[in-house]
Amino acid sequence: MLDIITSPHLSPMKHGFFSRKGGASSGIFHGLNCGPGSTDQAAAVVMNRARVARALEIEPEALLSLHQYHSTDVVTATKPWATRPKADAMVTATPGLALGILTADCAPVLFSDPQAKVIGAAHSGWKGALGGVLENTLEAMKSLGADPENITAIVGPTISQKAYEVGPDFFEDFIAEDPGFSRFFASGRGDRVQFDLPGLVLHRLREAGIARAEWTGHCTYSDAERFYSYRRTTHASEVDYGRLISVIRL
Repeated sequence: MLDIITSPHLSPMKHGFFSRKGGASSGIFHGLNCGPGSTDQAAAVVMNRARVARALEIEPEALLSLHQYHSTDVVTATKPWATRPKADAMVTATPGLALGILTADCAPVLFSDPQAKVIGAAHSGWKGALGGVLENTLEAMKSLGADPENITAIVGPTISQKAYEVGPDFFEDFIAEDPGFSRFFASGRGDRVQFDLPGLVLHRLREAGIARAEWTGHCTYSDAERFYSYRRTTHASEVDYGRLISVIRL
């Protein structure tokens, strides 16, 4: 049975932040791995994505995803595509399409303007958040008729501050960008610090002037039964990891 996290603030748009539960993958990918870029069996990934599509009451080909590469690029979807475009966010005003973002610690962000009937979805790690992928997504929604004052953005399961330890170089690079970013760091062990990725993402969203921005509060690293995590996989010296999917549809 699928485990789907939803937010009342994205209503009435059908959506879900899907956990790893209820999938056909096995081994280190055990569960609902929806990442075609992983080394999982392709048939299992296709089956998992079909289960997600069925939960959203669409055909599998209407479940769109991207070739994500930590960019700030946004594409506008008007119909199903045969080849995944290289980008890290997408928007649409076309009924029947579902926008799916793949993550394994980075922040999935789902956007909705129910009045204009425009939706968006973005993959935001720290690079994307700093580079402007969230603001670019909002601009693309506006080009389809959305109004920032009517847009809600919900951040799904992502790595929390208590689980995201980084070194002094990472901290110094951030502070060089903006000294005010020190608010997203807390002291860790020795010279290490703890980075607040969801805090940074929410800050960028709220600064953009949208109606509402919230995080579901789920940490991918801390709950291995429920979520995939790139960092947890790295710490365990595993060869690959599954990808969670977060989807919103018109």
